[in-house]
Amino acid sequence: MENMSMNVRIRLSVMMFLQYMMLPVWWLPLATYLEKVGLDEWKALIMSTMALGCLSSPLIGTFADRHFASQYVLAVLNLFSGVLLIIGAQLTSGLAVFIALLLAMLAYMPTWGLTSSISMAHSRAEEFPNIRVFGSIGWVAAGIFSIVALYILKIKIDGTKIVFYCGAAVSFIGAAFAFFLPHTPPPAKGTKASVVDVLGLRSFSLFKYPDFALYVVVSIMVTIAFSIYWSYFSLYLTDKGVELLTFTQNFGQAVEIVLMLVVPIAIAKIGLKWAMVVGLLAQLVRYGSLLLGEATGAEMALAYVAILVHGLIFGFFFVGGQIYVDRKAPKEMRAQAQGFMFLATFGVGLLIGNFLCDWLIKAYTVEDVRQWQPIWLWTTIASAIVVVLFAIAFHDRTQAVEKSDVTAAEEEEPAVI
Repeated sequence: MENMSMNVRIRLSVMMFLQYMMLPVWWLPLATYLEKVGLDEWKALIMSTMALGCLSSPLIGTFADRHFASQYVLAVLNLFSGVLLIIGAQLTSGLAVFIALLLAMLAYMPTWGLTSSISMAHSRAEEFPNIRVFGSIGWVAAGIFSIVALYILKIKIDGTKIVFYCGAAVSFIGAAFAFFLPHTPPPAKGTKASVVDVLGLRSFSLFKYPDFALYVVVSIMVTIAFSIYWSYFSLYLTDKGVELLTFTQNFGQAVEIVLMLVVPIAIAKIGLKWAMVVGLLAQLVRYGSLLLGEATGAEMALAYVAILVHGLIFGFFFVGGQIYVDRKAPKEMRAQAQGFMFLATFGVGLLIGNFLCDWLIKAYTVEDVRQWQPIWLWTTIASAIVVVLFAIAFHDRTQAVEKSDVTAAEEEEPAVI
């Protein structure tokens, strides 16, 4: 594949910026918001809407692979999720909020896999982190907006329904911008689709590769441990007296901006497997730091360590995994395969993790006071197990697969339009 033009690179980068900005502005402070409006008993279920939203990812990926240009699918999904966020901001019933946010997430979560497949259709997979980094910049921009709102506009948005309106506004901008993206036609258009294809189950054929099956299992385990930071870390920060929740957590994404650019270099130097191991070690450092902070009384100092390693975790393991999936999947299945992995990680893994971590937090809550030290002990143990399992048992055979198993049609690179 020829190097993409600067025009295409800019458009793909803006797409990532908008797509990853529209979520954190309302998602990161959501747990605290639910407590403030008296919906604490609904918290675990509502916080699982992201995981449940991934259920539609393989199906949407199939449509993009076979029936519709990916940029048009992205536009419709963003428009729909924006409308649902506005509706969710008006609701006060726990069930109603759950339904509205579930529908919003069923539209939004497939866009992560979709934007990845759009980007990699117009660039080499190894160049993807240089585009994906603008998603991290967008994530940080959401946190900066909360600071601007507080200190310049004199409006505190964290923990209020204003955050839903902010997310909706970015969604609408993202929907409009999708029409200016490089044309990405369905690579398998005209191919007869079976029930298996319609349900997005074709990607299960990749389980014939033992390394892929192990990667999926480990990814789910990683996300279960990852979920307590992703969904409930705002509770920890609130317990420690932090008010700027989104801004504080976004220090991790700020560092991620730099680290994402290092991912291609790391893959070239140490290989894809060991780059992903670095991400797993970073998660072990995260929870080990939080555990040590509770044990020594240096909670906030080490909490910042836990926040700052986020870029290593997300960039090296999760984005590295997206590159692995792109290498492993045949061309006509790549959007579906990316959607399947988001279902496995931020779907199955996050769903299990949300309920398991909610149970863990409640189990160590005494007289409304959360005891965080044993909570971080369990997440540290879980993180150590997945590092050892992946480092010993996983073998990256994607290059061998590309040379021997991919047909000539699959080797033909999609044209940049």
